[in-house]
Amino acid sequence: MQLWQPAYIGIGSNLADPAAQVAAAFEHLAKLPDTRLVLRSPLYGSQSLLPGQPDFVNAVAGVLTRLMPLELLGQLQAVERTAGRPALHEYWGPRVLDLDLLVYGSLRSSDPALRLPHPGVEVRNFVLYPLASVAPDLDVPGMGRVRELAARVSDQGIWPVTPRLA
Repeated sequence: MQLWQPAYIGIGSNLADPAAQVAAAFEHLAKLPDTRLVLRSPLYGSQSLLPGQPDFVNAVAGVLTRLMPLELLGQLQAVERTAGRPALHEYWGPRVLDLDLLVYGSLRSSDPALRLPHPGVEVRNFVLYPLASVAPDLDVPGMGRVRELAARVSDQGIWPVTPRLA
């Protein structure tokens, strides 16, 4: 049986009540098979990388999983589809839900099906700020500690989001 592995998942949405989409994503992640949701970052707002799109709400989930990396990726893609994300979508376009497998244990992979750590982790404040809030001492394989990576990026275009109470 596969040993439990730590993994970190980036969550983002800029359509259909993004904060609610991120909250629902946490709930879906908590129900994945052979996976335990153990960390939930606060929510952060961020400007879209492309002009003219709505702002994003971002967060990071920390899980322990016995799923292999591609199995976990498949589960994440199923959650995206459940939320209404089409299989074919505009690259960097607006989205109801985007789940990115950021880090899986100490694994490094350049496989086109799943690159690990996720490309761009080390330069994206909308990933590093939420990740630093739950795992500041995490060593991102080949990149360094999250705390140090986050200190190198600007906080421009990112802000804390206070979720609405139901």
